[in-house]
Amino acid sequence: MRSQNSVLLVEDDPVDVMAVKRAFAQNKVTNPLYVVGNGEEGLAFLRHEGKFAEPASSPRPTLILMDLKMPRMGGLEMLSILKADRDLRHIPVIVLTTSDNDADIQQSFQNGVAGYLVKPVTFEKFVRAIQIFDLYWTLSELP
Repeated sequence: MRSQNSVLLVEDDPVDVMAVKRAFAQNKVTNPLYVVGNGEEGLAFLRHEGKFAEPASSPRPTLILMDLKMPRMGGLEMLSILKADRDLRHIPVIVLTTSDNDADIQQSFQNGVAGYLVKPVTFEKFVRAIQIFDLYWTLSELP
């Protein structure tokens, strides 16, 4: 991905957050990575509300990586709200989750995700998945 493009990670599990950060580092992905813990915080970040009111500390990301299973507001609910918002729906969303449930996959794509990745079990495979993810988004044109 082009290094100036920021990424918003919506993930409640600190171990998974650390895995994403480590995988970014190992793949030399230098994009600014912002992290929030659930869908409510994700929407507040994107809308510059509450503790994210200062746009300089919560810039509009070029891409969102999002888990599905989170407290308060899960990924599917956030995705539905996000894609209904005229100002935010253009931001590509990649689901990054442990769920390989067909219903979750179908509902995610019906709500407009750009991709659906099941988190690999081993860290080595996770690093490889992030490498492929980075290559794809480096070659893609983004809004």
